[in-house]
Amino acid sequence: ALALGRAGWQVAVLERAARFAEVGAGIQIAPNGMAALELLGVGERVRAIAVRMDELRFLDALTGRQVACVPLTGEYEGLFGHPYAVVHRAQLHALLLEACEAEPEVSLHAGCAAVEYVNEDGRASVVTASGERVSGEVVIGADGVRSALRRQMVGDGDPLVCGITVFRTIVPMEEVPRDLRALRSVTWWAGPGCHLVHYPIAGGKYLNLAPSKETGITEAFAAVPVSTEHVLGELDVLGPAARRVLELGRDWHTWSMIDRRPTRVWTDGRVALLGDAAHPTLHYTAQGACQALEDAVGLANLLSAGDPASVPEQLGRYSALRMERTARIQRLGRASIRFWHAAGPAADARNAALAAMSENELHGFLSWMHGPDAVRDLRPSPAVSVPASVGQGA
Repeated sequence: ALALGRAGWQVAVLERAARFAEVGAGIQIAPNGMAALELLGVGERVRAIAVRMDELRFLDALTGRQVACVPLTGEYEGLFGHPYAVVHRAQLHALLLEACEAEPEVSLHAGCAAVEYVNEDGRASVVTASGERVSGEVVIGADGVRSALRRQMVGDGDPLVCGITVFRTIVPMEEVPRDLRALRSVTWWAGPGCHLVHYPIAGGKYLNLAPSKETGITEAFAAVPVSTEHVLGELDVLGPAARRVLELGRDWHTWSMIDRRPTRVWTDGRVALLGDAAHPTLHYTAQGACQALEDAVGLANLLSAGDPASVPEQLGRYSALRMERTARIQRLGRASIRFWHAAGPAADARNAALAAMSENELHGFLSWMHGPDAVRDLRPSPAVSVPASVGQGA
């Protein structure tokens, strides 16, 4: 909505929830995501609430030994043009919401769940759960991994449950031991059938904890409260150093990890999918939000010419521009399960391979995801005045 409003479109955002709000904890923003936020005009404000990371650390969760470290300052920022930062998800959402509220071309409508779309007479419409029809030049389905618009467009049913449970909480930093409190890193502890990630968020006020385990679950669920004893029991394989971090957690909630297979169907006439509605991925690549941000600035760039007649063509160009890159990230998310959850000889081989990589090799491995080429061609054109459009909120 912000990208299209800044490009001159009149945008109506239909949000299914009763109010505009966000839940969740930490979110990682690699340089490609920071570059997209710059193009949205909020880069400076994001940097003010973010914690810039100095390194990505990979440790063996059984032995506690560091396997590899990817420096994120100096040469990394020189290569990729922006820092690697972490923020509290609710803070980032609030910042983008405030920017939309200040954008005169954007109007926000809560309690409006879209259940289907219609292409007709050179226009597009969404039908809400209340039966209202809202029309415009284009409909953008940003309604998440359980997208109603995707269900109609692609017809691939419910999301895939991958058999992994993730647990999340945040810990006030004053409760964190001093040696951990001083770390400005995203730390991964890789164990057999599980892993633990932690990093500071909210300007360093909290430590975000996110362990995951292969539990074999087959049903989707989200934000279910769970006891500390349950979490510790599920992750009892962790060695003393990793368990020391895990034991800091309180007020845990749990999610089943879900995604979808890549699809080549993102558009239908004047309707397009965006973000998790188009390409939901597992969190192992830490690229879900970054890819949605790339979608936003890329789509706004293509629609900035302001010609309503060209909308279907531009939506086709948008999907062609974004499809292969996001599918590669989706596939990497799935493949990462075997990598991070390896056991025995496979874990030993992984550790040896990572330990043998130089700093340049580690940066090179990340370059296709984090590098400036990902957003270089997404820069918006000058804004123009065009007819009203409709956006479907997540």
